[in-house]
Amino acid sequence: MAAGYAELLRTRHAARLLVGTLLGRLPNAVAPIAIVLFTRAEGGSYSLAGALAAVYGVANAVGQPLLGRAVDLFGQPRVQLPAAVVSALGMVWLAAAGTGSAVAAYGSVAVAGLFTPPLEGGLRALWPGVLGGRQERVHAAYAMDAVAQEVMFTVGPLLVTVCVALWSPAVALLVLNGVGVLGALSVVVSEPSRTWRSEPREAHWLGALRSRGLLALLGAFFFVGAALGSITVAGVAYADDHGDQAVYGWLMAALGLGALVGGVFYGARQWAGAPEARLRRIVALLAVCYLPLMLVPGPVAMAALAALAGVFLAPALACAFIVVDRHAPAGTVTEAFSWLVTFFGVGAAIGTGLAGPAVELGGTAVGFGVASVAGAAALLVLSATRRVLATAGGGHPVAGPPDGASGAVAQAASGAPPAV
Repeated sequence: MAAGYAELLRTRHAARLLVGTLLGRLPNAVAPIAIVLFTRAEGGSYSLAGALAAVYGVANAVGQPLLGRAVDLFGQPRVQLPAAVVSALGMVWLAAAGTGSAVAAYGSVAVAGLFTPPLEGGLRALWPGVLGGRQERVHAAYAMDAVAQEVMFTVGPLLVTVCVALWSPAVALLVLNGVGVLGALSVVVSEPSRTWRSEPREAHWLGALRSRGLLALLGAFFFVGAALGSITVAGVAYADDHGDQAVYGWLMAALGLGALVGGVFYGARQWAGAPEARLRRIVALLAVCYLPLMLVPGPVAMAALAALAGVFLAPALACAFIVVDRHAPAGTVTEAFSWLVTFFGVGAAIGTGLAGPAVELGGTAVGFGVASVAGAAALLVLSATRRVLATAGGGHPVAGPPDGASGAVAQAASGAPPAV
């Protein structure tokens, strides 16, 4: 599969778009960790840290679909770069004002979250055009995208830890957001981003949300996000229990490394059958792997359990990208992917908000227990909506990968005229 990924990256613009998007998304990927560490360094409580991370996540969730719809309507450069700059300024505001003023702290993270550019959905909208509309290559790119994300989620916490160790949490906020602006700039000045236009869309106030299959998927990934959000806070509590804040960075890196390994193995083969059924099985395994975290053993064993908890995350994301593409109504591809980011982000925000009080009331193990409950809830949603996921938004059966394309892939394959 490494050879397959190398072939994809040799395609013109592919490597630049992938790397630029990952760098542009770095501030968003590490924001919960950076906010929690910054708040604790300022003397704030776990509850305040969780609340600030939750506000960031909720604001991000509100902004992603709105900005995604704006990208579908006006193109990527007009939206992505200005949003990245404003989001970075929000984090500069937080670093300068600190947490002494609740209004300033909550306002700064709200601005940073609300204006986070929808680079993730934007990249997936670009893949069909960059890869010539070949569905198997686009699906391989989705898997590569998920694996690359886990590299970012592995390296990101370590970068935060290094910045904090060398300087301070405030400097970490500034450095990472500066990198994010440069990444967004690299993407929007590229030819595919400048020339991309969404296919014509049916006027409908619900936009992508008129697809029942998409709604079912979003409900499940709300709970997957809640699981990861709770681990973010519970991990800090675990590090405090062991008297070494560096343990937190290693736990988060292990979680990302496990997902990286899982994503590589997932992408190493062609999968038969409908991705909706495959996603249900992957999420079941993901939920089971969250349970051992409640054992809270020593740091080495805990890092191993964190890696195990991450193994099925990248496969779940890669499979979810395909499901989104199959269920997104025409002309809403960026918005549909942005809704996935939104529901994931809202879930993560709720997870961080719940884990703080859970740790303070019941201890670190109870904080990790939030992840176990959320994983089970995600599986329950997918099981309860399996019939909905088996049909398209209009009630028709979803075409399988060999027989037809939908969403972004259909747009590239059909040569549909651009619409603004």
